[in-house]
Amino acid sequence: MKLRKTRQGKRGRIEIIPMIDVMFFLLATFMLASLSMQNLHSLAVDLPKGKAAPMQAKTPVTLTVTKEGRLFLDKTPVTLDSMRQVLESMLKKPDSSIIISADTAAPHGLVVEAMLKARQAGAEHFLIAVKHEE
Repeated sequence: MKLRKTRQGKRGRIEIIPMIDVMFFLLATFMLASLSMQNLHSLAVDLPKGKAAPMQAKTPVTLTVTKEGRLFLDKTPVTLDSMRQVLESMLKKPDSSIIISADTAAPHGLVVEAMLKARQAGAEHFLIAVKHEE
């Protein structure tokens, strides 16, 4: 005599729609988290527009020049005379990078003088911050 199973086992199914919803939620979460991790040590200035490939610098120092002609090193106010001493203490490596964040209305001569002082302090590479042009 052959015995039958009284209960037939149901085979499990993988529902893909809820899995897609979860993946989109995780994608949006990680995108927003990565945007908040962006760290630029500068003041808000009106940057010029331009197209350039993004560059990654190792622990850069940000030199900000406002339209009024004030200078800041990582939000620390400096003058052209004191900039060399402050920058020498901030630069960690001899080939350190400096991000130039200058307002569009900033005096061009002041930006150049600040870059020359930074060069005297030991800066080797300069990166220029711009707004992404669409």
